[in-house]
Amino acid sequence: MRLSPMLLSLCTTSFLLAASGIEYTGVMVTVQKPNGKQLNYLVERKIPAECKKIPINNEMLWTGNYANPEVPAPCKSTYVHTKGKLQPMHLDEDLETYGELEVLAFIKEMQQNNKMMLIDSRKETWYNYMTIPGAVNMPFVYFKERENYEFHFEYALKHLGVFQNKEGEYDFEDAKTILLFCNGPWCSQSPTMIHALLEIGYPAEKIKWYRGGMQDWLGAGMTSTRE
Repeated sequence: MRLSPMLLSLCTTSFLLAASGIEYTGVMVTVQKPNGKQLNYLVERKIPAECKKIPINNEMLWTGNYANPEVPAPCKSTYVHTKGKLQPMHLDEDLETYGELEVLAFIKEMQQNNKMMLIDSRKETWYNYMTIPGAVNMPFVYFKERENYEFHFEYALKHLGVFQNKEGEYDFEDAKTILLFCNGPWCSQSPTMIHALLEIGYPAEKIKWYRGGMQDWLGAGMTSTRE
């Protein structure tokens, strides 16, 4: 079958547009470590040269439960995906669920906007092992069990731009727009933190959720702090 010149042109244009998106150009992120050292990351979709040659078809991508044996090792990712309980796509009608491109766009805008914050809601051990560059760590337990983590909870709220008045009511006027994630679409830690934030009155429209978390992030070949 021959493609008409117009259709061929459209196909070529579509390919060029797809290959010039934010996942290919990347986003520069500077991360400051506890020791004061600064590290620079280019957050992008890492595609080894040999992976670009793999055709997108059923035989190559879905040979049973695994990739075709001919697919080079750098093009494959394997993770435990049988843990936890799958989360719904939407946690609240006013709360947006993000995919990888939206996360990248958020990170890019965040570099120039201190009213935005990317939050890894997992516990510190997970965060230190590997996270998305630019994310800050606010463990979900600080919010779920705020009575037991009173100091950490109040400290975290200040970083989110939330304060309490003399009557003990929360003031969300300067609350930051936040994007939360955890281990994967089966992980309950970020949903737990989100529900806890909604309980205290945090505006749902200022909360974004990356449902895919680290599993989808790594599965898409994105940059992490663990090289």
